[in-house]
Amino acid sequence: MVILIECFKILGRFYAHMSSLIHFFTSGGIFMIPMVVCSVVGLAIIIERTVALRRAKVISSSLLAAAQSFQAGDDVQRLYGQCAGDGSVLGRVIQTALSHLDSPKSDTLDAIQVRARAEAVQLERGLVTLEIIVGIGPLLGLLGTVSGLIRVFSVFGNGGESISEAVGIAKGISEALNMTVAGLIVAIPCLVIHAYYTSRVEHYMTEMEGVCLDLVAKLYKHRA
Repeated sequence: MVILIECFKILGRFYAHMSSLIHFFTSGGIFMIPMVVCSVVGLAIIIERTVALRRAKVISSSLLAAAQSFQAGDDVQRLYGQCAGDGSVLGRVIQTALSHLDSPKSDTLDAIQVRARAEAVQLERGLVTLEIIVGIGPLLGLLGTVSGLIRVFSVFGNGGESISEAVGIAKGISEALNMTVAGLIVAIPCLVIHAYYTSRVEHYMTEMEGVCLDLVAKLYKHRA
């Protein structure tokens, strides 16, 4: 019986929170619709990038160890096969280096840079959209705030009954404040995640550059 009562209490609190959340969105006015769309898109990008930018998918520890332990004169085909079966970004970049061994060292380095830039673009996919959401979130909040203030001043200008004026003013102020809060709620997490993942991509690319340059130096050591 006690457990049942506690369950009803939890459901009651959940219903109260959901009602408050629904009221928050409905009282924000029509501009809350694009704000919700921005929040959904931003959340989807954050989840997708969280999965895509895992270290194992970019720089696998096994391949990193193999590249670092590789010495001049070792079996290149074995390393190539390990890269082909790895599936990480580092594996694809090293594959590019190994497939250009017949070319001069400068051409191999150029091929690595081109491949690395292409991989960097893929790693940063979605971050531009996240940056756009960071910009338009506060602007939508400002737009909704202005809309709410317009409603407030329009009620003042109508000269209606005092009760209806109070209701209109309350709705206008609620719309203004809710849109301001919603804009900041959407923009701030997106800004933090965008900065964090941009920094992570730069760190990955710098680390891969060092590994590849060291590997190329070993591969061309016997040709010097």
